[in-house]
Amino acid sequence: MSDASRRSFLASALTAGAGLKMAASPSSTKLEMPVRTLGKTGLKVTVLGFGCMTTSDPAVIEKAVDMGITYFDTARVYQSGNNERMVGAALKKARKNIVLSTKTPAKTGAQAMETLETSLKELGTDYVDIWYLHSREKPEAIPDELFEAQETAQKQGKVRFRGVSFHGGHAVMVPWLIEKKRTDVILVSYNFMMDASMDGLMEQADKAGVGVVAMKVMAGGFRNNKPGSAQYDRLKKDKAMPTALKWAVRRPCVHTSIPGIQDLDMLDENFKAVATGWKQEDAGVLAAHMDYIRPLYCSMCGHCEGQCAKGLPVSDIIRYVSYVEGYGEFALGRENWLQLAAHHQAVRCTECDQCTVNCPKGVRVFDRVSRAQELFA
Repeated sequence: MSDASRRSFLASALTAGAGLKMAASPSSTKLEMPVRTLGKTGLKVTVLGFGCMTTSDPAVIEKAVDMGITYFDTARVYQSGNNERMVGAALKKARKNIVLSTKTPAKTGAQAMETLETSLKELGTDYVDIWYLHSREKPEAIPDELFEAQETAQKQGKVRFRGVSFHGGHAVMVPWLIEKKRTDVILVSYNFMMDASMDGLMEQADKAGVGVVAMKVMAGGFRNNKPGSAQYDRLKKDKAMPTALKWAVRRPCVHTSIPGIQDLDMLDENFKAVATGWKQEDAGVLAAHMDYIRPLYCSMCGHCEGQCAKGLPVSDIIRYVSYVEGYGEFALGRENWLQLAAHHQAVRCTECDQCTVNCPKGVRVFDRVSRAQELFA
């Protein structure tokens, strides 16, 4: 998509629709959080959910519950398996009043059922509301035995609803999952840097009764969390992060979102952003931020797939760098890097005479992948 088209895409964004009911904030501002229905599941969820992946302080999760947030997301693989334990402890008293989701990276049905048992134990619960097959960018990543495992877990009462998460491949995955009719909820990357066609795909899922949860809503973050830094001060001034969040949930077809929330300041900022909603004047903030992150952020459009002469999964590797430079999460980036095949970890871009990958959106692929190799190898 051209810069002009993307800017038009931002400018034409609609104000988020009203929810069925509102969750009140206890703060002095008395802001209220819209609530939407998560597809045909019937689950009522606050438009601002809580992505627990980068959270290490359970007090932040407990505060979110007090503020009325009802959707919380974790995964078996987060923080080397420790995130579920922390999340479960933080949500123990509120378990019956919230929607809790987790994910499995398993490749077989038997492995999936095994990881589910571990997740339930770590979370301290008898069931999860949504169980996702995690990071499935292609149909072949979901053999029938994984769908069958979800259905078995559902019949056993250990899972209420079946989900699939994916960072890319939307144009294929959304229609395919709708046609399969074996998925209740999708968890997908969705932000202002992505192609305009994503809006139509979100609407398509919504119309089919599939719940839509948005992740990566802040397009990589690119916020240095240390007060006093130039980047921190700039983003605090122009409000790029909360504005990006408002954009992602501006349409009723996106039922909730899971921005990573690391501290109480982020929690308050995100709550205020979603409660106040998208305004047409917000488009200017995102247009300026777009110019800043264009060389850095990969929108997972898939254009570069197969272009690397060494066969590297370029978009995934650039995402791992974003975890470090966008969210300040080195451990998360390296954890993902170590899941790459050994021969991919051994590649060094500096050994190639010329980079064979051309990003039509302006990402500096050589610089970003080389940075990953410098950080993680």
